[in-house]
Amino acid sequence: MNEVETAEGRKLVWRREAIDILVDMLVVASPKAGKIDIVYRTNLNFRVVRKYLGFLMQKGLIEADGVQHTSKSYRTTEKGRLFIKLYKQTVELIS
Repeated sequence: MNEVETAEGRKLVWRREAIDILVDMLVVASPKAGKIDIVYRTNLNFRVVRKYLGFLMQKGLIEADGVQHTSKSYRTTEKGRLFIKLYKQTVELIS
């Protein structure tokens, strides 16, 4: 969650945007991560991670990397790394 202090000294808190969650997951999965790693390092639950993983795989930004100790590992693709780079450049431009 993001926090901002207003001029009156109150703190405003809001949830991450979907795009931020996608980028966080891509960063964690670069070069490779299991689903549990993604859940803990992005501070999300399994249901949300499953939904976003499906989307990322469908778009070719992340791929399942076989079975590792009875669970899949995920890896950010070249397209996913480009997405991270462009996202960071965009954030930098508007900051």
